Amino acid sequence: MALFALGDPHLSLGADKPMDVFGGAWEGYMDKLSAGFGVVGREDTVVLCGDISWGMSLEQAKPDFAWLNALPGRRKLLLKGNHDYWWTTASKMKTFFTENGFQTLDILHNNCHFYGDVALCGTRGWFYEEDQQGHNEKVFNRELIRLEASLKAAGDRPKLCFLHYPPLYQGYTCPEILALLERYRVARCYYGHLHGGSHRLAIEGEHNGVDYRLVAADYLRFVPKLVLP
Repeated sequence: MALFALGDPHLSLGADKPMDVFGGAWEGYMDKLSAGFGVVGREDTVVLCGDISWGMSLEQAKPDFAWLNALPGRRKLLLKGNHDYWWTTASKMKTFFTENGFQTLDILHNNCHFYGDVALCGTRGWFYEEDQQGHNEKVFNRELIRLEASLKAAGDRPKLCFLHYPPLYQGYTCPEILALLERYRVARCYYGHLHGGSHRLAIEGEHNGVDYRLVAADYLRFVPKLVLP
């Protein structure tokens, strides 16, 4: 049994937005993802840190969910990314997964999951790019509430956090999110969202007691990152 993380698969089996058009690392990315999941065992857990599917609805994203469900792993925990337009209420998503037999899929949203004695916490988060259209205080505060709800649900267990947006970046920090991670003594934080040339601006390593790691799919060469054995 092992725990892995990977962000931003950007699947597009039900929508016409394949990432292959960007070339480079993204060329043939579906085959690369399929091969990369070879490191995942049938009893393992994979946290997918947002930007799961380009589908605009649950129904349009259904082929992507089926593809994910068939990959190795007993559990795939999905976070919301900024491009997950299919995302809806937790009850609707859970019902949709159950009705379609997607038994390995679940969501990490306003809750936490457990891997042994370790709590897996997370939410989408917030990123400075959103400020280009004006800081949406309501959305930002909602993300803080969701993150703290997830961390509180973990109780006294050791905590790992998974976000879509990076909480720190060269030239940028989100102090409110960083403060929550530090206050709840999160050991490690995994995030996605950054692609291509942005990789070099990612901040990894220890910062005020929390270890940060980028797990965007193209950064990991489409191989899920081992988090815990």
